[in-house]
Amino acid sequence: MLTTRKKAIIIKNTARHDADTGSPDVQVALLSRQIDELAKHLKKNPKDFHSRHGLLQMVADRRSHLRYLETNNKRRYNALIKKLGIKK
Repeated sequence: MLTTRKKAIIIKNTARHDADTGSPDVQVALLSRQIDELAKHLKKNPKDFHSRHGLLQMVADRRSHLRYLETNNKRRYNALIKKLGIKK
């Protein structure tokens, strides 16, 4: 689970302006971090099916945000993919 401090750092690094907390860039960055942490948890606890379901929902949500960003602003999409190291 992301702490408030970790979220603030992620938001600060990916925000487009000072008050930005809900742009697709920020949402994808937060979801990516949550996905990474949950994947580590699932490696230790392979039978945790409820968490696996949550992970799949987060991946689908991140995919939809990325698809939106790709169709509306290709340059921001490419920069974000490169910055976060997401494979596409």
